[in-house]
Amino acid sequence: MPDTADPSQFVKPFVYETLNSRALHFSICEIQSRMQVQRPDALDLAYTRTMMAFLLFVPRPERLAMIGLGGGSLAKFCHRHLAETRIEVVEINPHVIALREQFQVPADGARFRVRRGDGADFVRHTHDRLDVLLVDGFDHEGQPPALCSQAFYDDCRAALRADGLLAVNLHTAHPEFQRHAARLTRAFDGEVLLVGDKDCSNTIAFAGRGVLRGNAPSTALRKPRSLDRVAWDDLLPAFAQVAAALRLQREGG
Repeated sequence: MPDTADPSQFVKPFVYETLNSRALHFSICEIQSRMQVQRPDALDLAYTRTMMAFLLFVPRPERLAMIGLGGGSLAKFCHRHLAETRIEVVEINPHVIALREQFQVPADGARFRVRRGDGADFVRHTHDRLDVLLVDGFDHEGQPPALCSQAFYDDCRAALRADGLLAVNLHTAHPEFQRHAARLTRAFDGEVLLVGDKDCSNTIAFAGRGVLRGNAPSTALRKPRSLDRVAWDDLLPAFAQVAAALRLQREGG
């Protein structure tokens, strides 16, 4: 893991703009994050909408942490729609943080903060138990080994409250994908739900300490109070996919 005190050890991302969007890249072939210019707080990439399905299980989180800022899509969405949630974002790359204004990431305040740091260290040493932990930490080489090790997933479990939830963005085509999933399963005693996206490039892993073993979400999904109608319409297909995957898993088990 690079020294967080030395910016020269980190690759600088670049911003690619069109008339309607602004995207963060480490290479032109892969998008790290994308923002709609006319709707800067919307979730433009499908996997981010799937990650927000944590609200099916933890609808009113008090404390939420994110590993990886990127273009700030998840951070902005949660800041806007989860007004009672304390949000802390940990990003190791200072060049990514330097782009926060271009992607309209809110300024730090009483309930929202972006700080530079090592995500694995943050999870290992956090003292306040988390309701939700979102892990979306990718660099120019993909998933950093420190954010998909057995020790890291064990630390994620320890960082959560008893009814807390972890949501991890995994690269489906990663050669170690099955090993990463097995590590999550081991850390959470089998309480893991894997939900792939339509492009088969991302898989979101939800892992808990009892919360996934409770009642499956209702077939008739209800809009969380914190979301407005437009946001709910955007998220509903992803939420329905996650709910269906959980019911199928439970029936198969």
